Amino acid sequence: MKIYRYIFILAACIAALPAIAGNDGKNEFNPVQTGVTSLSIAPDARGAAMGDLGVATEPDAYSQYWNPSKYAFAYSSAAVSLSYTPWLRKLVNDIFLANLSGYWKFGGGDNQAISASLRYFSLGEITMTDDSGAAVNSVNPYEMAFDLGYSRKLSESFSMGVALRYIYSDLAFSDAYSAEQQSGASAFAADISAFLTTYPVIGRNECQWSWGLNISNIGSKVSYNDGNDPAFLPTNLRLGTTFTFPLADYNNLSLSLDANKLLVPTRPRQSDYTDAEGTFDQEKYDAALEDWRNTSSISGIFKSFSDAPGGFSEELKEITLSVGAEYNYNQQFFVRAGYFYENEMKGNRQYFAFGAGFSLNVVQLDASYMIATAQNSPLDQTLRFSLTFDMDGLKHILGK
Repeated sequence: MKIYRYIFILAACIAALPAIAGNDGKNEFNPVQTGVTSLSIAPDARGAAMGDLGVATEPDAYSQYWNPSKYAFAYSSAAVSLSYTPWLRKLVNDIFLANLSGYWKFGGGDNQAISASLRYFSLGEITMTDDSGAAVNSVNPYEMAFDLGYSRKLSESFSMGVALRYIYSDLAFSDAYSAEQQSGASAFAADISAFLTTYPVIGRNECQWSWGLNISNIGSKVSYNDGNDPAFLPTNLRLGTTFTFPLADYNNLSLSLDANKLLVPTRPRQSDYTDAEGTFDQEKYDAALEDWRNTSSISGIFKSFSDAPGGFSEELKEITLSVGAEYNYNQQFFVRAGYFYENEMKGNRQYFAFGAGFSLNVVQLDASYMIATAQNSPLDQTLRFSLTFDMDGLKHILGK
């Protein structure tokens, strides 16, 4: 009976948030603005199939993105994964995200791991023209990130992890027809994460209840145009929980919930400096905009909890929610589904996701498909593929 109560509470939380947020703030589209937005794209098909969640799910090779501290609880001693995601396919056909990640557990006690990942986000080919409209050359802007992580169990049920990240964003270009020679932008960031897993007994069944936390991309601003246009990294707070219970022998069902909030201050908007008579205070708006631009990334983390023009209700609108489920048979066949919600004034990303996975001794293949519920969404029909290689399975086949 407690299992069904948990399911009810989980569904109630999802349904209640939009109502709690309300419409006390001004009804104006005002998403949080950051640089290197590709860092917020989930790289793996498993997490994507459950509505873009994974901070408290079972550890896998993609935990580097969701929660590096989970690696300390991984069952396999090592794994490597590859993924490919066509992006914005309803608009163009040459934008994609490629990701390579993996981990290795070492030392005695099976309680620590090192991990790494490499992300490459291509914005496709862009043709440049001169003043007469004639094509002169083409450029291929891209963003990439490389990170290293370390995780360790601090008890039988709790672990923590850190990750260090180098980020490069090459959205600029230089050529003979450009008066200004531009270059890409670099930044450094870090993640801090924690993972707690317990095994409560409900009735005659031993279940698993896990909680996760990950504060990602804490670091410097990324500076475009020789430092004249600095942008906040997408520093993000992710909290989540997963409850797994057996349906029958070799059959398990997991229910998950993730909540995210960008730890970035909201850019001032002109409507907040316009009175009831329609008079716009240019001086105050310029001062607020300058203060926003000069805010450091660390100060911005704290300001992000209290700077929304609409107060607490506006802050709640900045929280995105993901709810998902995963059924697995004998850890070999997986079926997944989920839903992602973002307030319409903060980006309006709302979509269902579905997916499946097949696992052998060495290889696991996962796929996911997104169906947007918001009208005219460029994310509609997004397809992801992930391929994971288990090193323990490979050793077993090789007889080592």
